[in-house]
Formats: sequence, C-alpha cells, structure tokens
Amino acid sequence: MEHVGILSQKALELVVSYAPKLLLALLTLVVGLWIIKGLVKVVRLSMERSKADKTLIPFMTSLVGWGLKVLLFISIASMVGVATTSFIAVLGAAGLAVGLALQGSLANFAGGVLILIFRPYKVGDLIETQGHLGVVKEVQIFNTILLSPDNKRIVIPNGAISNASLVNYSAEGNLRVDMVVGIAYESDVARAKEILKKIVEDNPLVLKDPAPQVAVSELADSSVNIIVRPWCKSTDYWTVYFETMEKAKQALEENGISIPFPQMDVHLQKAEAA
Repeated sequence: MEHVGILSQKALELVVSYAPKLLLALLTLVVGLWIIKGLVKVVRLSMERSKADKTLIPFMTSLVGWGLKVLLFISIASMVGVATTSFIAVLGAAGLAVGLALQGSLANFAGGVLILIFRPYKVGDLIETQGHLGVVKEVQIFNTILLSPDNKRIVIPNGAISNASLVNYSAEGNLRVDMVVGIAYESDVARAKEILKKIVEDNPLVLKDPAPQVAVSELADSSVNIIVRPWCKSTDYWTVYFETMEKAKQALEENGISIPFPQMDVHLQKAEAA
C-alpha cells in the first residue's frame, strides 16, 4: 500500500507538472494551424493580386504551408519539454531515413524546382509529355496537373517531366496546321490548289504571316495528295483544322473535283475442268 501511495503521489505530481504544458501545447497547435491556414490564404491572395505567375502560386503556397507547420511542431515539442537540439537531431535522422525511403518524392520535389527555374512550360500551356497531351492546370510541389482535351485530369510526377522530352505547343504562340487532301488523278491539280488556298486565306483565324502553304506532296496509289499548311494561334488549332477539312470537301465537290477513296479490283478466274 505504501508503494501504491508513492506511485500515486508521483503520478499526481507529473500530472500537475505536465498537464498545463500539454494543454498549452494543444491550444498552440490548434491556434497555430488556424493561423497558418490564414497566412497561406493571405500569401495566395497577395500573389494573385500582384499578378504573379500562375505557375508559381500553388507551388509557393504549398511550400510556405509545410514550412510553417514544421516550425510549429518544433515549437510545440519545445513547449512540452523536449530539448530543441535533441529534437532537431532526431528529426534530422528521421528525415534522412524518410528521404532514403522516399527518393522518388524528393526527385519530384527537385523536378518541381527545376521546372520553376527553367520554365519549360507554365499554367495555361498546351504540352505533350509522358504520352499525355493536355493544358497545364497547376504545378504543385510534387506533381503537374494537366487537363486533357476530353476534360480528364492527368497527374504527372515532376521528376518524370524534368527528365523526359516535352513538347510545348504554346511556347511560340503560333502553330502550323498540317492537313493532307487527296484528289483523283484525272482532276485539275492547279484548280484544286487554287480552291484550297482560297479556303484558308478567307478564314479569319488563319494568320497572314507566315503565309499558308498549298502544294502537291505525293503521288499516292489512288490519289494526288495536296498538303494544306495554314498558321494560326495555338488556341485556334482545332477550329482551323475542322473548318478547313469540311470546307475543302464541299468546295472541291462543288467544282467537280473528286476525292477518291481506296478501291480494290478483284478478278475471279474459273478453273478449267480436268
């Protein structure tokens, strides 16, 4: 009974000694997380009002949020009596272990930093990488978010993007639309070229400089192929493509120029009776 009384006394002393610290630490945690959330929101709004690069905003807000949370947790550990130097040493050792286990995530973080430094693309650009085509919606700490033409959300690790080939369709501002129109061999090639050239020149979305190109590209098996290459803004690419192909078919047919399709003649021979 005497031992139980001693243990109870020590337990009471520990509760009296550490309870205020634990309550204060818990209150600090709740208030700290609330303040950090507000600060991150302020940082985001400030960057948006200052018209900062949209590519940089989500990356910086995430980085600020995680950095402040780490400082908050270190402060709370110090409040409950954990030696800061020891805690940092343990945190460093744990960080090394976690870093070795999460090499891919660290590579993605480094890739995100490289993307922000060298700027191979920005939010709003149409890019193709890792077998995916889409508009850049967001560049996060570890991943880049794309929106595909059919409105699918694509998440690609930054490390993979920074170490792979990438096609940026929006970087130069203008794109060349490559189309091939086949006409029959008996059709008037010069007249067909004139019709196709007028179609692209009359399109207000087609740029005057560089001038569109219309030329015979191939004498194929069943058609004379004519390339049609107008230039337009990257945002108008598919509009120009679809409109040109539709108007080309209508105009060529109205002018008596036929558009052939592959055909095969099959000759059957009757075997002679023995």
